[in-house]
Amino acid sequence: MRPSAVLLAAALALFLVSAARGDDGDCGASDAVAQGDRARAKTLKIAAFFSILICGALGCCLPVLGRRVPVMRPEGDVFFLIKAFAAGVILATGFIHILPDAFDKLTSPCLPAGGPWQDFPFAGFGAMVGAIGTLVVDTVATGYFTRLHFKSGGGAEAAAAVSAAVGDEEKQMGAPHDGGDHEGHVHVHTHATHGHAHGSSALVAAVGGGEGGDKEHALRHRVIAQVLELGIVVHSVIIGISLGASEDPSTIKPLVVALSFHQMFEGMGLGGCIVQAKFNVRSVVTMVLFFCLTTPVGILVGIGISSSYNESSPTALIVEGLLNSVAAGILVYMALVDLLAEDFMNPRVQSRGKLQLGINVSMLVGAGLMSMLAKWA
Repeated sequence: MRPSAVLLAAALALFLVSAARGDDGDCGASDAVAQGDRARAKTLKIAAFFSILICGALGCCLPVLGRRVPVMRPEGDVFFLIKAFAAGVILATGFIHILPDAFDKLTSPCLPAGGPWQDFPFAGFGAMVGAIGTLVVDTVATGYFTRLHFKSGGGAEAAAAVSAAVGDEEKQMGAPHDGGDHEGHVHVHTHATHGHAHGSSALVAAVGGGEGGDKEHALRHRVIAQVLELGIVVHSVIIGISLGASEDPSTIKPLVVALSFHQMFEGMGLGGCIVQAKFNVRSVVTMVLFFCLTTPVGILVGIGISSSYNESSPTALIVEGLLNSVAAGILVYMALVDLLAEDFMNPRVQSRGKLQLGINVSMLVGAGLMSMLAKWA
């Protein structure tokens, strides 16, 4: 998936560059900018390049390097809090930053009159398609890795073990339990209210926990990490090119700070998924570098084509709007299903009230802070 993500980023950049050229009348590029403003804008773009690069690397590397610290390991309470914070950031990114921008672009008056863009909510449709597509990729990839694992680990015996594990849990769900069995009560509640957790725990039980369960857990999180990075890459390319092509210092200045925090918080969420996926060192370095460089490279591309780039051209508005809407759907799905739901329904969280309260607060703080940044970005 990583090579295809690289090709996708390059294709998006080339397509946006070619789509946004040309004159579109009143909706075309603004009048010539003063030479002094161009010089200030270029300085701010260079500052944005290094600021976003450093903040992205810092955010993504904190969870990765933090696994060397006992308190920051994936099984620790602090990791749950950090991951909930980052998931709140990603959720707000999809709902507050990307989706409204998609609606603005796909309902712009610069689009051709009489077309379908003002008559149908294409932004909402794109978000739905992105979420459904992510669900399909998520389930198909997880199913493929599961079958591959069973095939190499015993085939029919492994499948029978899963059936037995699921049957045992269903019996536990239907069997009466006394009020003193607190742990059993939490276990039944978790699986009754969250089918995904039910299937995952049955799978871990079938492979016997330990090494087999850890391997299946890691495979699941590899799918999550790669799909999440794909969603981030789509809108990072657009953000980078738009910032690099802008010639207005008053627009760029607040974006430098806002996008730096944006990149750092998103990196924390992706870094947490990378840690849980247990990639080898080479894969970790590749994913971190790709995340850190996508927006800065987009800025360089934007600087290079700033003289001819017209972000108000109909083609550019349609392409950016559709890509943003799909990216929003991907990020919202990933935040709710693969990050928040999985941790919130974790038996460890369900059985500890303070930890449950802590991750709820952490998620709300992350979503709130990221929502506040929408004032500037």
